[in-house]
Amino acid sequence: MTLHLRCADTSVVLDLPDDRFPVVRHWGPDLGDVSGDDLSDAALAAETSLGTNTAWITNNLPILPLAHLGWSSRPAVALSRTDGSAFSPHPTAFTHEEDSEDTPAGTALVVRSSGTDTAHELTLGTELRLEACGLVRLRAWVRNDRPESDGEHGADLVVGELTPVLPLPDSADELLDTTGHHVQERRLVRTPFTPGTRLRESWEGRPGHDAVTWLAAGPTGFGWRSGRVHGVHAAWSGNVRHLAMNPASGRKLLGAGELLLPGEVSLAPGQTYTSPWTVFSWGEGLDALAQRSHAWLRSRPSHPTRPRPVLLNTWEAVYFDHDLDKLKALADAAAQVGIERYVLDDGWFGSRRDDTSGLGDWQVSPEAWPDGLEPLVEHVHALGMEFGLWFEPEMVNVDSDVARAHPEWILSDGAGGAPEHRHQRVLDLTAPGAWDYLFDAISTLVERLGIAYLKWDHNSPLLATGHEVADPTAGRQGAAAVHDQTLAVYRLLDALHERFPSLEIESCAGGGGRIDLGIMERTQRVWASDCIDAHDRQNIQRGTTLPPEMVGTHVGSGRAHTTLRDLDLDFRAGTALWGHMGVEWDLTEADDATRERLASIIALHKELRGLLHSGVTVHADLPDDDVLRIEGVVAPDGSDALFEIASLGQLLAWPTAPRPLPGLDPSRRYHVRLAAPVYPELHLAAGWMAQGVTLPGSYLTTTGLALPVLHPDHLVLLRVSAVG
Repeated sequence: MTLHLRCADTSVVLDLPDDRFPVVRHWGPDLGDVSGDDLSDAALAAETSLGTNTAWITNNLPILPLAHLGWSSRPAVALSRTDGSAFSPHPTAFTHEEDSEDTPAGTALVVRSSGTDTAHELTLGTELRLEACGLVRLRAWVRNDRPESDGEHGADLVVGELTPVLPLPDSADELLDTTGHHVQERRLVRTPFTPGTRLRESWEGRPGHDAVTWLAAGPTGFGWRSGRVHGVHAAWSGNVRHLAMNPASGRKLLGAGELLLPGEVSLAPGQTYTSPWTVFSWGEGLDALAQRSHAWLRSRPSHPTRPRPVLLNTWEAVYFDHDLDKLKALADAAAQVGIERYVLDDGWFGSRRDDTSGLGDWQVSPEAWPDGLEPLVEHVHALGMEFGLWFEPEMVNVDSDVARAHPEWILSDGAGGAPEHRHQRVLDLTAPGAWDYLFDAISTLVERLGIAYLKWDHNSPLLATGHEVADPTAGRQGAAAVHDQTLAVYRLLDALHERFPSLEIESCAGGGGRIDLGIMERTQRVWASDCIDAHDRQNIQRGTTLPPEMVGTHVGSGRAHTTLRDLDLDFRAGTALWGHMGVEWDLTEADDATRERLASIIALHKELRGLLHSGVTVHADLPDDDVLRIEGVVAPDGSDALFEIASLGQLLAWPTAPRPLPGLDPSRRYHVRLAAPVYPELHLAAGWMAQGVTLPGSYLTTTGLALPVLHPDHLVLLRVSAVG
């Protein structure tokens, strides 16, 4: 049986054989109004002749390739029983069910399949969904079918891996993913798609600062607007793997899934493990690939719908120095420039006067705050701002009351665990009482103080982390705990949202870590990086392929704390304009002229955020984009757009030939003008900047505009509006 699934200019053609999981014949451009019957010969069209020496070539490769089918490359499924048996699952009895489901984004097309392996007493299953936005989401599951038998050796089924895959066109010969480190996250990296496997793994207990956002494959030189590209993302907030396979058989594949530690998931008779969702997207260029995930995220019921409040975070303004008068003055300055949300960062609780103690004691410090947080909160609310508060619930200082009372709550490998990171260890959320303690402590403060926003930090990696407690609510004593911990975090976030439906939560994770579609289903914002140097942020924000309204982008002080780079306010604020805008510097030290300029840019952001936070993100393909950027947001109907032209260094030639503005409707005419005054030192302007120009979209997207001669680390903002 052949199925043709169609949504959002995307086709997925599936064969549903009797002896294996679904076989994907096509995944990509819409094939038009053709039925599955019209495509029934696709299997024959893809078939390769097999001789006596070609057992390693597998025709009809399913989304879970298995060894018994002749697949001799990296397995998608790794299982065994504790006695070493069942190492090669061999399901023979398959069922396939086609369905459709109504979702907030529209109708999703669903295919569920299962195969029973009676010899090894297990069942494998898959669920493939073509979402209304054109994303393909895929997950797999395994159940231990061995009957209960007291004392039977080897009854448990140990899960090593379930990594579903989808095929790639042969034209995909280049890969792109992201890497980096703390304060330098998500830099784009290209590699040739050579024979073998490109394997990227996160072993930190979370997608770390060097983690893959999307692993994408396409023809050499594919760009933001060109080249058919396919990508994969693991929607999971624990250990993950992403892989691109180019085996000797020539069947190129993309896959991703949870990276399970040894013995982490062991199924007793009757138990089931379900993998996280693996998300696949495609498009003509990276912009189109990303837009499908943007549409998916924006369709979630938890996605914020009201205007995103411009916030002030106190961290780089005061650090641990919590003086009420100073913090009130900072709130006054914030209100003066148009801030709408005030976030108090680390240092308000327990003995937390630096990062060595108190973490985990989520009670307001009587030493730092003798009258509680109420005087500050009341002041903030009186100024018309919301109040937010910093937490790091999953971490704990050994020097804390909670660690002294419950040492068994600290994850370890049984022999001391990993070295402390920032004087931190990891709190076992499955230890009896730990989850409840956190939920109650956070809920109490949210309710008492009217907290609108939580900055949810997560600084320490989960290394050598196992259950120390004798009776964890998930897992087993002495076993690895990353899988259980991730699910417990999800439950905690879900429970807080259920109790406080309007509460917004930011995933911070040391700035730039744990940014994935799993955590994004439960949070309303991510902190892209602890680096708010606008020069580096241009690269970091480009690699953070999320809707702009979900990415925290802050205006820092004139001299960046992480790089010591000095940058003009217009460039700092112009870079922060493009996300969920905030400020993170001591505004009490800014002079009147600086505050007035900042207030004007915040006002511009408020004017534009309806467009910024609903439109289509676009990037121009430029040969010199290491030093020149043209990026923007275009309204879904093409009626309006905002662009930035940003210089990060010196071009070899000035002036340049005209450069295009991507993503405009070629059938419309547009008026192009400056969206904000240029910085005063710009003397070599382009001719159109004085009064603007009106041109067809077809001209602007192909030829474009001459550029001003920008100084390094400066930008200009353009407003493009449809006319007629």
